[in-house]
Amino acid sequence: MTTTSAIPNAPAIALSPPQRKAALWRTGLLAALAWLALGLLALAWPNKEVGFSDWAFTDEFGYAATALALLLAALSLSAASKVASRAVYLLRPAGQWLVAVPLLLGVWEVLTAKLGVLPSPFFAPPQSLIEVYAEDWPRLGLSTAHSLRLLVHGFASGAAVGFLVGVWIGWSRIAGYWVHPVLRFLGPVPASALLPLAFFFAPSSYAAAVFLIALATGFPVAVLTWSGVASVNKSYYDVARTLGASESFLVLRVAIPAALPQVFVGLFMGLGAAFSVLVTAEMMGVKAGLGWYLQWSQGWAAYSNMYAALIVMAALCSGLITLLFKVRDRALSWQKGTVKW
Repeated sequence: MTTTSAIPNAPAIALSPPQRKAALWRTGLLAALAWLALGLLALAWPNKEVGFSDWAFTDEFGYAATALALLLAALSLSAASKVASRAVYLLRPAGQWLVAVPLLLGVWEVLTAKLGVLPSPFFAPPQSLIEVYAEDWPRLGLSTAHSLRLLVHGFASGAAVGFLVGVWIGWSRIAGYWVHPVLRFLGPVPASALLPLAFFFAPSSYAAAVFLIALATGFPVAVLTWSGVASVNKSYYDVARTLGASESFLVLRVAIPAALPQVFVGLFMGLGAAFSVLVTAEMMGVKAGLGWYLQWSQGWAAYSNMYAALIVMAALCSGLITLLFKVRDRALSWQKGTVKW
């Protein structure tokens, strides 16, 4: 039997009915039903009028959920088309989350805006976050920009110093004898415990915050860089020396590349520590930032603003970790045969 695929330049074969049925994205349809139920819940069930419960943007929240439901339904039913199949391909790994998120939002909405089981203003419904992002985005955006700038300065400084110190300790016996004990003694001290000293000696509150973030970042980077350099197989050095390699070549071309997997583990740990110190540092004297915004929100009992800032901080941290993963994959692409991924 002659098949169409054997003919040169043959046109694409149309999907048969069984293939079209298989191309349906059933999880997407289930997610569409969940989002539609959430939209109807927000629109049809009146909010409970108790205290602070006059929640704005309730209708907008319901319309947005309904629109997302219609979009998911359209993609699921037309998954065989070229454009929709690409979108479904990107959304398919998150299919179960697309079902779970509207269910969780629905429970949140019922317990806060509809029944008032969770008291306001300590617990705000989902639409209150829309109100914050729509009306207070200049202040929140400025705080995010300040936090990002502070985090980049502190993390980059701490990572650079920690990397150099780790290479120095791992390569030099003298540094290993004198510097390593000091690092092990002072490194575990929480950076936030040095907050009074940092603000006393630093020329400005911003410089103190950068120093604290750099200190929190530098310790794990230095320790893991030292561990990576010290654990390099000695036969690598012997082979390089046999070929006439200099000391600088051994450090730059042998020790550091072999230690990079450990270095990136230290960077991941340092990034988490930097975010923890960021909030503490911005609550002490800094005029803007997410930590300052959280303190301001708590002072005015604006808990919706606080939750919105926490979501922004979580998204920022997640985005930076994803970016660091991309950098790691690119930097260690030549080691994929020897490093466990």
